[in-house]
Parts: sequence; C-alpha cells; structure tokens
Amino acid sequence: MILFALNSSRDFGEAVALELDMSLGEHEEVEFEDEEHKCRPLENVRGRNIFVIQSLYSDNDKSANDKLIRLLFFISTLKDASARHVTAIVPYLCYARKDRKTKSRDPISSRYIAQLFEAAGTDHIVTIDVHNIQAFQNSFRIPSENLEARKIFAGYLTPEIVNDDVVILSPDIGGIKRAEQFQRTIAKHILNIPALAFMEKYRSSGQVWGEAVVGEVRDKTVIIIDDLVSTGGTLARSAAACKQAGAKKILAFATHGLFTGHPDKNLEEEGLQRIVVTNTIPPFRLEGTTVKEKLKVLNVAPLFAEAIKRMDEGGSISDLLEN
Repeated sequence: MILFALNSSRDFGEAVALELDMSLGEHEEVEFEDEEHKCRPLENVRGRNIFVIQSLYSDNDKSANDKLIRLLFFISTLKDASARHVTAIVPYLCYARKDRKTKSRDPISSRYIAQLFEAAGTDHIVTIDVHNIQAFQNSFRIPSENLEARKIFAGYLTPEIVNDDVVILSPDIGGIKRAEQFQRTIAKHILNIPALAFMEKYRSSGQVWGEAVVGEVRDKTVIIIDDLVSTGGTLARSAAACKQAGAKKILAFATHGLFTGHPDKNLEEEGLQRIVVTNTIPPFRLEGTTVKEKLKVLNVAPLFAEAIKRMDEGGSISDLLEN
C-alpha cells in the first residue's frame, strides 16, 4: 500500500499516516505560468494498492474546482503508471448538496462528480457524512464508502450530558434520519433515552424561513445535529427558536465546518453555547472571530486510517461503522 496526500490536504494526510505508522508517498506538484499544473508520483506505483487523500473545499489558495481537477488528474496519472487499485479518500466531497432537481433544467451535480471520478479511473471512493447518502450511493457505479462521525461525537459528548434530559434536534425534516441514528448512538451511553425534535425549514431562491420547533425542548439539553455548517444561518435560527422555547442548553454538532459568508455574525447567537465539527475542513474562516472561542474540532483521521487499513487488508467497513 502507498498513501499519498496532495499538498492542499497534507496536514490531514500526515495525521492519517501517523495513525497507520507509515510515511506519505512522495509526489510533486508543479505550477506553470499560465496556471496550468501537473502532479506525479515520485515512486514506483506499478501493481500497488494506492490511496490518495484530498478534501475538496475552497480556501484562500485554491478553489474546490481546482482541488478536484488536481485529484482527478493525479488518479489518472497513477492508473497510467500501472497502479493496481486507486482509492480516493475525500473527507469533504464538493457538490454533494446538489443531488436532485429543484427547478426545471437543474443540474444533478452529485451525479456528474461521480461520473468524473469514474472516468478518471478511480476504483473506490471514501468520504464521511455525505449530505445525502442515498444520492451518493446511487450516483457512483464504483464501490463507495460513507464513514460516520456520530460515534466520535458521542464519545466527546457523553460525559457532559450523562445525567441530562436530552433532545436530539434536526434543523430540518430532511435530516431526521441522521438525528435518529445519533439518538440511538447516544442512548447507549446516558441514563435517559433522548427525545427527537426538528425545525420547520423552507428554502426557495436562496431564501430560508421557518421558525417552529416540532417537539418539546423546554428545560432540556438540545443537541443540534447536521452534516455541515455553511453560513451558520440554519444553526443560528434553530438555536434561537430552541432558546425561545425554553431550552436549558444548546450544543451543535456538524461533521463539516465550511463557515462561509458571515458565520461570525450568525453564530454569535448567545443561545448556541458550543459548535463541534471535525477536521475534514480546517476552520480557517473563523480565525480572529469570537465564534472561534466556542468551537471544538474533533479528529477523524483515526477513523479514516482504520478504514484504509481494512480496505487494504480485506476487512469490513460495515463492521467498523457498527462496532
């Protein structure tokens, strides 16, 4: 096995390599004057099982599109160099939110992304807490794995709420399945089985509305669970509604912290006491903001490392997620 991490995800790649007690494979990325580029491995990959790490979010240096094309080109380069099997490790998968037509002639971008990975020669793809698991599984014709952060969240959260009266809240009806799964995970570790609640949410032409909380949250600890935080507007709206309804404590958990737009303003909502994300995306957009003070970042590199180890050795990913 050889594990590569492209430069934009070098830190995450090194964290995964550390868990596997190995070094990252050597490669080079060359930039040309016209903003074209090339990327190639610097070691023999013929007949080898290759894993390539690249998280596809935009940052101050490169766009998600640029990171995507670099990953696809590198995968094709590996296949041209006779790599036996190439697995794309994509902690954050761009365009996954656009998974259906909401208006006439809309694109289905999540499916197009799958087609690009397949055309590049990718044999297997791994991500974590993708926006819509059914759309993800249906889009790819190659093997696809969706890891889950809920047990990592539960391990962090349990000591704090073990004696609390807890409600797991989805910020919209579409996320109720995710909330149910987290409810079952938390219920194994605390005295009182958590209740479920959700927010009403409507979206059209970029506008979001809906203020009602469906479920009882008065005098309870509310755990808002979602796959990602973008502008923070949904979290702020949910926290404000729960506070207005009498919630005692409000914590938010989301796997991917994009923090686009003006999250520092949205997430200053005083009712929201803590925001917990993972390191699939570094929280660089919150640097210098007061919101950073209530942010906790959990490490999912060990989970990816164990998944890589099992795939290389023929182990079970299902067993990893269940047990």
